[in-house]
Amino acid sequence: MASDPAPLFDASVHARRWIAEYRTHAHAGDVLGGSDDPAWPAMFEELASVASDDLGHARERVQRHAADIGTGFRIVGEADERPWPVSPVPLLIGTGEWNAIARGVIQRAELMETVIADLYGPARLVERGLLPAALVAGSAGFLRPMVGIEPPGGRHLQFVAIDLGRGPTGEWFVLADHLRAPAGAGYTLENRLALGRTLGGLQARLNVQRHAPFFAAFREGLAALCKRSDPRIGLLTPGRYNPTYPEQAHLARYLGLLLVEGADLAALEDKLYVRTIAGLKRVDALWRRVDPRMLDPLAFDSRSQIGVPGLIDAYAAGNAVISNAPGSAVLEAPAFGAFLPALAKRLLGEDLRLPNIATWWCGQPHEAARVREDFDSLLIGPAFAAAPLGLPGGLPVPGAEITGDARAALLTDMARRPQDYVGQEMVHLSTMPVVVEDALAARPFTLRVFAARGADGGWTVLPGGFARIGALADVRAAVMGEGTWSADVCVHGPEPVAPVSLLPASDSLHIRRNPGTLPSRVADNFFWLGRYLERGEALLGAIRVLLGHSIDADGGAALAGETVGRLAGLIAGAGAAPHPPSLRRADLQAFARTAMEDSAWQSVAALNRHARAIGDGSRDRLSADMIRLLEAPFPTHRGLLDRAGSLQRRYAAIAGLSAEHMGRTAAWRFLDLGRRIERATTIARACRLFGMAGARADDLSTLLDLADSQISYRQRYLTGIARVPVVDLVALDPGNPRALAYQTQRIVERLSELPVLDDDGMAEPQQAQGIALNAIPATTTAARLDADMLGDIERRLGALSDAIARRYFLQGAEPLRETGLTLA
Repeated sequence: MASDPAPLFDASVHARRWIAEYRTHAHAGDVLGGSDDPAWPAMFEELASVASDDLGHARERVQRHAADIGTGFRIVGEADERPWPVSPVPLLIGTGEWNAIARGVIQRAELMETVIADLYGPARLVERGLLPAALVAGSAGFLRPMVGIEPPGGRHLQFVAIDLGRGPTGEWFVLADHLRAPAGAGYTLENRLALGRTLGGLQARLNVQRHAPFFAAFREGLAALCKRSDPRIGLLTPGRYNPTYPEQAHLARYLGLLLVEGADLAALEDKLYVRTIAGLKRVDALWRRVDPRMLDPLAFDSRSQIGVPGLIDAYAAGNAVISNAPGSAVLEAPAFGAFLPALAKRLLGEDLRLPNIATWWCGQPHEAARVREDFDSLLIGPAFAAAPLGLPGGLPVPGAEITGDARAALLTDMARRPQDYVGQEMVHLSTMPVVVEDALAARPFTLRVFAARGADGGWTVLPGGFARIGALADVRAAVMGEGTWSADVCVHGPEPVAPVSLLPASDSLHIRRNPGTLPSRVADNFFWLGRYLERGEALLGAIRVLLGHSIDADGGAALAGETVGRLAGLIAGAGAAPHPPSLRRADLQAFARTAMEDSAWQSVAALNRHARAIGDGSRDRLSADMIRLLEAPFPTHRGLLDRAGSLQRRYAAIAGLSAEHMGRTAAWRFLDLGRRIERATTIARACRLFGMAGARADDLSTLLDLADSQISYRQRYLTGIARVPVVDLVALDPGNPRALAYQTQRIVERLSELPVLDDDGMAEPQQAQGIALNAIPATTTAARLDADMLGDIERRLGALSDAIARRYFLQGAEPLRETGLTLA
């Protein structure tokens, strides 16, 4: 009998077929089409083992893992983040080819360090005519105030990124250098995590080199530049509206860095501090992602609202490391590419291992004439970061595609200001496989590579980086632009790779249970996150009571009109909606809809957006599950009650995560403080409206609903509803987690757990106010509790919130050093 054919579910069958089909239409020079590397079939076998014959499923699976990790980015001008697009097919590079790339990257980093040190030091390159003075002075990246300042540790560059292209014949060349605030390393990490969860066996099967040693070396390199043995290092971010903020938050968490904004920091006596809930704490180094001109309004742009006055003084004194040094971006200008090959020969005594794309700066007459002569065969681009008049888009454009009035305008401006333009060689890129719909397609790609200094000052190169994949099959680099997909880059070889982690050896690290420094801004955010969440949940509860008892009641009597009026007044008083013109069904429905969804009011939807905004800015301290719940879209169920129910379950999930999954850190304490103050305020107001003398059964039932205490009351009292027992349960019972007394007790506990500035054992103002507040429900009875007392409690809660803000949160132009303020 003839042997059975290979089964259809055999992964190797699918892998061979995918590769064979792909090679029939792949471009010449494609990394897979012309390769006999056995790593490619092995990778596709791993892919087939998890996706069978469905490549579309593989794409969806890796994208789902990226979403689970929390990967995202924002396009400038857009309010919402987009999911980070990851391809399930990685770019594979053998160790031999990769080692050649790494040597070229290190050579280039050393060259750029040498040139930057000269430009801000003796300036011999300009003096000897190796670099035109107009080239240096014309670059927006050249910061004159940095001339003559020696960076701490003597080096300007600690972290660089370089964009590489691969030609159709396999040669690698440099497309761009990134020195100002190199982005993308976090996305490289996230791509590897997403791919690892999709193709779990690939790492061991291909001996893929790991990323952790690179990041450990970079962290150790920054620490080695600091004066203190146990330095505090921050990642300086422009904030959550920055397009790559999710990446910055991920890097800060992964590297154990303190994620800070300019407002968190203060310079005092040529030292840098972070404003924390325990006072000013010393910061030794910053890995910045802020534009250098915005770093210090005293040294650079005086209009900067995100910088730190005095930061450059601390840097110049050697007390604050800044990576990379301000002014490093001078070499990012495309015009410098025309001079780097000659500088490599002069300064290093060798040719560039990774050549630039050929570049001609039009600031020189001979080169300008060459560009005009070969206009149609070159890319015409800006010489510096700013877009010149002739190229309003600011991007390089093939000369042959510039026609008509646009061509005339460009040539006119090139004649007027030739120094603003460069001509560059038109290069073509290799392609790699990417999943388009349910099949493999060839697309051009570029590779971003990262290098960082280690503790010894030497360069180490991240094995891999990440690939950008073009949306179109056109292999011209100018057409590809930024790309629309990313892919992990796996450097593989024959030797097994030791498992390495950023985690230190178990016996090499001092054990601590203090989670670290909490900046005042972060404490403020968590406090208000708790308040917004609790306010939204309380408002939703009131809307559900209104809907369930007055509008959509299927049976039984609806609430009395007076009770409904007070309930509507409670909702309107919260600013959620204007008071309804009447208590008719249609008016109440419209009122409830406004209170739940209308963005013009402090509706549930508006409160959710406030909470989401805080979550967006706290990614380094919140779990991915919490972020997903905060970012979940507003429900679209048909009925208001259905939408309200969906939101209620979401609030319950958030409360459960914060109660059972967040460590009892200072951040959690502020979150809980905000929730307790808001809940206490809500319960006090509800008791004043529905629980005072003369309250009817409908009022008391509504109060129990608002306090979520109906079941507790029924279990405790079997003889019916009465005012004093209801008020005691809702306001004064310290065992009821929804009661006012329970909230005030927790407030006192949270305040006692927060740091104080003095060690005299005396209560600080906010602690004393909390104790006095708690004494009211602890020493009164339900029969004595009246509207005046409840109103006093509400006022005290407001004053306590203000006291907490004065003590722990940033207060704008507050003095940097007050009595007792800790300096450490």
